[in-house]
Amino acid sequence: MNNKTLLSFDFGMRRIGVASGQNVTKTACPLNVLNAKNGKPDWNEVDILFKEWQPNHIVIGLPLNMDGSDQVITICTRKFSHSIHHRYNIPISLHDERLSTKEARSTLFECEGYQAFRKRNIDSIAAVIILESWLEENSL
Repeated sequence: MNNKTLLSFDFGMRRIGVASGQNVTKTACPLNVLNAKNGKPDWNEVDILFKEWQPNHIVIGLPLNMDGSDQVITICTRKFSHSIHHRYNIPISLHDERLSTKEARSTLFECEGYQAFRKRNIDSIAAVIILESWLEENSL
């Protein structure tokens, strides 16, 4: 099995959580949160991430309603996904992210208590959860 580097994004209209991971150990670690304006990140910051990590694959959390239907942010996430693919020409997988933020909050609370509930932490931990969940279900 070849070692592949992946980046994961937990898309949001104001913040985009980011995590990096690799397929051998199927683990990920949180990176800095990207600030966004109406869902648009500073593409220079994204360029720096891609240059530093040189990912082979991208995983983006797909926000769905509990019944599996799309919500407004689902459409924005798909647009973000298309922008990433067009800009970097790297394979992208969209991964169901239902309950990832709830799980991120629980994980942070267990580790750091109430102090951990800074939105920046939650977004990147959610990106970790999305990526590790995708890695468990898929192989590269």
